[in-house]
Amino acid sequence: MVPTREIEEQGEIAPLRTHQDCRTLTGLVFDSLPPQRALGALHHVAKGTFLWTADTVKHDVYFVKRGQIAILLSDSVGGEVIVRIVQPGELFGELCFCSLRSKPRDNCAQALVDCEVFRMDLSEFLTHLRRDANALEAFAFTFCKRLADAENRIEVLSHRGAEARLGRLLLQLAESLGLESARRKGERKLAIGHDELARMAAMTRPHVSVTMSKLRSRELIHYERGSQLTVHITRLAKYLDQQIPNSAG
Repeated sequence: MVPTREIEEQGEIAPLRTHQDCRTLTGLVFDSLPPQRALGALHHVAKGTFLWTADTVKHDVYFVKRGQIAILLSDSVGGEVIVRIVQPGELFGELCFCSLRSKPRDNCAQALVDCEVFRMDLSEFLTHLRRDANALEAFAFTFCKRLADAENRIEVLSHRGAEARLGRLLLQLAESLGLESARRKGERKLAIGHDELARMAAMTRPHVSVTMSKLRSRELIHYERGSQLTVHITRLAKYLDQQIPNSAG
């Protein structure tokens, strides 16, 4: 576990070395929770189940214990865009801590696989943060991470070209969610399908399939039916920088 503070000789708080260190700290919020019987409850959620929809008023707070949860928004033509994929140990469900909590949500949350989620009342969670300084500090890191991820997604969506948009998205996902390949350095494995990629990139499913096929033919990624997607990070980043550097805007 990365320590919550790295102290320099002068006694000041040193910056964290990497964004991964920041991501690790966000898990401390979940680690700091009291036993389940004291705060919230554990729920089993089947794949495809919605934890809430856009007309839900009650604002509970959730943590993923196992699985993946997608946060969804509806686009202008009635499709769905995945705003974020929540990983084990991560917080989700929080929106605002003021009177806006009485209004319906404007997004949805759906289980991408069979999941276990820890759900608690927002008021009880806020009370816990007031009593636990370490949890409050980790909670601040959670929003720093969320802001960084949002800015990265904006950069991805600013690219008009399909290869640039999808390629940048794959790099972002590989860096944040990918597992190191045991075979080759610089390769990351992603458990994500074309449907999810299409909803994250705001592209159609057929457009994603065609673009993914092009990237695979250039040996920048690799996938087969029934296997995880492999992203060749260095190779893909070099291709995007050299071949399509000015595709945004």
